[in-house]
Amino acid sequence: MSSIASDGAAGQPSQKPASGLQALRNMFVGFLVFTAFVLIAAFLLAQPVRAQGKNELRIGIQKSSALHTLQRANGSLEKKLQPLGLTVKWVEFPAGPQLLEGLNVGAVDVGYVGEAPPIFAQAAGAQFVYIGNDPASPQAEAIVVRKDSPIQSVAELKGKKVALNKGSNVHYLLARLVEKAGIKLTDLQVVYLPPADARAAFESKNVDAWVIWDPFLAAAEKQIGARVLADGTGVVNNHQYYLAQRDYASKNPKVVQALFAASVEDGEWLKANLKQAAAQIAPLQGLPAEVVELALQRQAFNVKPITPAVAADQQKIADTFHELKLIPKAIKVSDAVLVEAKP
Repeated sequence: MSSIASDGAAGQPSQKPASGLQALRNMFVGFLVFTAFVLIAAFLLAQPVRAQGKNELRIGIQKSSALHTLQRANGSLEKKLQPLGLTVKWVEFPAGPQLLEGLNVGAVDVGYVGEAPPIFAQAAGAQFVYIGNDPASPQAEAIVVRKDSPIQSVAELKGKKVALNKGSNVHYLLARLVEKAGIKLTDLQVVYLPPADARAAFESKNVDAWVIWDPFLAAAEKQIGARVLADGTGVVNNHQYYLAQRDYASKNPKVVQALFAASVEDGEWLKANLKQAAAQIAPLQGLPAEVVELALQRQAFNVKPITPAVAADQQKIADTFHELKLIPKAIKVSDAVLVEAKP
């Protein structure tokens, strides 16, 4: 991404793709050091976790989460929690798997991730519960090809090289799209790469297509003219989830209510003021405003408690990952849903 700056620095689109690729690597460095993180997490599991202050809500977020980046900057959640006598500690993680580890070892109380990380975490025995989800955002992930590519349909990917991040939301998207097109994943040459390396391979024509999510999808469209071959519309939902430690969610329903209320209000303002919101978020994420605005257009913000229908949709993803041997055992998503945590 040619205009992603490092750690909150604003920037304009650069003419040198290499700088953007380096910035992508910085944002997703967690993917490259995941093994080391797991070792650290294993050590922490054997240690007593530092006692959390009773008046502090610890929230795990990712830099790519636009809504929470905005909340962190404007202090809106702190205002919602003030009547409860609570302060907020924002804990930033490089990616969803690490955030789930943070929940598992008690480093945070609640967190916000996509569909795939909770499935892998539950299969690994991590302790957490789903407490809410944002509405479906199927257009926020897609298969893209280069603007001059002759490929016009998913079926034409047969025999072609397709890059994606293994075990991510888009892994499920690709599985569903090829099924709809009447071909199989095994008919493709799937190349597993994290976003930075996938974009490099895509731009250098070492792969024919790339399956990716926002804001990296928006950056590819705006900066290198990538063409959307197919998105998740009519195929997948692409929910984002709020997770929590089970005990915390059970014992603090009013905190969950306040968290949801703040997220709904801020999400409504964001959608009604896209340009203004994008201008505020862009320098915090190190992205150009036009990229942030396009990504925001495709994202929905209106958190609701988990319903049986949403849990069933997540179960389909878990079953698919098990069939693809991406997780070692079948899981029951409903076991990790806390229905009591309603706002």
